[in-house]
Amino acid sequence: MTLTFLQRKPNSGLGNIRSSPSDPSRNIDWVLALLHAALVALGCFVIYSASRTKSPDPYRYVTRQVVFLIGSFIAMIVVMSVDYEWLRERARFFYGVTIMFLVMVIIAGTVSGGARLSFDLGPLKLQPAEFAKVTVLLALASYLADDREDEVSYAQFLGGLIMVGVPSALVIIQPDLGSASVLIAMAMGVLMIAGAKPKYIALITLMSVMTVVAALVSGIISTYQIARVRVFFNQDTADPTLKDYVYQPRHAMQAIATGGVTGKGWLQGPITNAKNDIPVQWADFPFSAVGEQFGLIGCAVIIGLFALLLLRIWRIAHLSKDTLGTYLCAGVFTMVLWQVFQNVAMTIGIMPVTGLPMPFISYGGSGLLSFCIMLGIVQNVHMRRYR
Repeated sequence: MTLTFLQRKPNSGLGNIRSSPSDPSRNIDWVLALLHAALVALGCFVIYSASRTKSPDPYRYVTRQVVFLIGSFIAMIVVMSVDYEWLRERARFFYGVTIMFLVMVIIAGTVSGGARLSFDLGPLKLQPAEFAKVTVLLALASYLADDREDEVSYAQFLGGLIMVGVPSALVIIQPDLGSASVLIAMAMGVLMIAGAKPKYIALITLMSVMTVVAALVSGIISTYQIARVRVFFNQDTADPTLKDYVYQPRHAMQAIATGGVTGKGWLQGPITNAKNDIPVQWADFPFSAVGEQFGLIGCAVIIGLFALLLLRIWRIAHLSKDTLGTYLCAGVFTMVLWQVFQNVAMTIGIMPVTGLPMPFISYGGSGLLSFCIMLGIVQNVHMRRYR
């Protein structure tokens, strides 16, 4: 009997030295993958520590996060397996589906805290605004890459502004100012890399501020969001109507302040362990759980990992074979940077509370899935940089 498996020649694949150096499977950025894995692993520990005393089942939220993580990794691998040119060809379709779901969630979404942000599917809640971050980036990058010149013309800028403005307006109507700010930040980052003039970027900023003001005046913005802004400008307020809104950020800052340099130890933080001191800490304020338990050192590790992740994304943007890949990486870079900054800043009291989760660390399936898909796109660009 012939042992055919001993005679079989190695085919192309990961680690196969006979495959072409341009084979995508040989060009995965393993440093980026390890940083990603480290962040999601730390996220699971943070979620467990912040949620174990808040539910009869201490493993409820971390178990759900692991399930979300498995699904997100599968989606990321699927995105990595197809050429990003394939995604570019379907960018308009994805964009159209996103607009449809953003309209549907305003009409028939689940009401939570005075806002319609998601569809309630039993054990799952799907937030279209999270997936809009991916599809709007893909649409904008594809649009700008179709007609590449030294700088973005006014016509191109106007087209890109409309492309980002429509979903951003729909997200504001929900209302979800945090996610809308991420879309706007992404647009500014991509347009800057594409060569938009500074006055165009200033115009985006001005229009964004005017949109928020108009939403406030028209009453679109919910009462609780207005209260959050009022609390930000007067964090020592004794106004009884703002008591519930100042409670959460005040205790989050206290948790970080009392953590000191080394923290109080794993699962030893009294504020994190308390049942009501920081409501929904595992989703909105995970950085406070890190600060109380692991102190300044733990916070520095988290921020350092994100800094290294951003450096890898920036490097891949430079190595990209085309402008489309560069724009996609620039958009992901901007969204990760802005969302990490916003989450940390609202935790330490230098930005208003928006509810934006910390990528890969906060609890939540939609956010985790969208950012894993984004890193899948970045890996896709790196894997095909020689073709």
